[in-house]
Amino acid sequence: MIVLVLPDIPYEDDLLARARRGDRDAIMEIYEYYSEPIYGYLRLRVGDPALAEDITSDVFLQFLSAVRGKKAPRYSLRGWLFKVARNLLAKHYKNIQKLPTSTLEEWIPSQDPDLEVHFLRSINIEQTRHALQMLNEQQQEVLVLRFGQSLSLEETADIMGKSVSAIKSLQFRAVHTLRQILTGG
Repeated sequence: MIVLVLPDIPYEDDLLARARRGDRDAIMEIYEYYSEPIYGYLRLRVGDPALAEDITSDVFLQFLSAVRGKKAPRYSLRGWLFKVARNLLAKHYKNIQKLPTSTLEEWIPSQDPDLEVHFLRSINIEQTRHALQMLNEQQQEVLVLRFGQSLSLEETADIMGKSVSAIKSLQFRAVHTLRQILTGG
């Protein structure tokens, strides 16, 4: 099961500041706090647990290399880690693959007040799986990041290298297309 991590921004900022000063406990805590969500995101994208573990390790190796340098995260540790994961994945595959069909159930949160998530839950999982496969890669990714990992619009925009308005539009089109496919409309 994928763990959703909702950030406590002041705590995350403090943790990052401590890590930047070389505090090993802070670095270990960052790893413990974010390794499962990063692995879950990668697992959805690659469909291979061993490869997802390898790339997750590489994310944290990059973090260790960057944490005290100029390429260290400045304001969103979680966003920075997901962006590194996405970049490593893209580097590995040269372009991002579609969601493996076996992992759809893992990223749909079980209880979420968000209407789009509620809509996805209310439809038969098999129909939803088929509909998601019909979306393009960017639409799939925006849904995974926004709903599967509960990332903010700003974090998703940063990770995907797009503006917030482009992410809003992409998310809207993805949800609209899913509704059309699933309702036959």
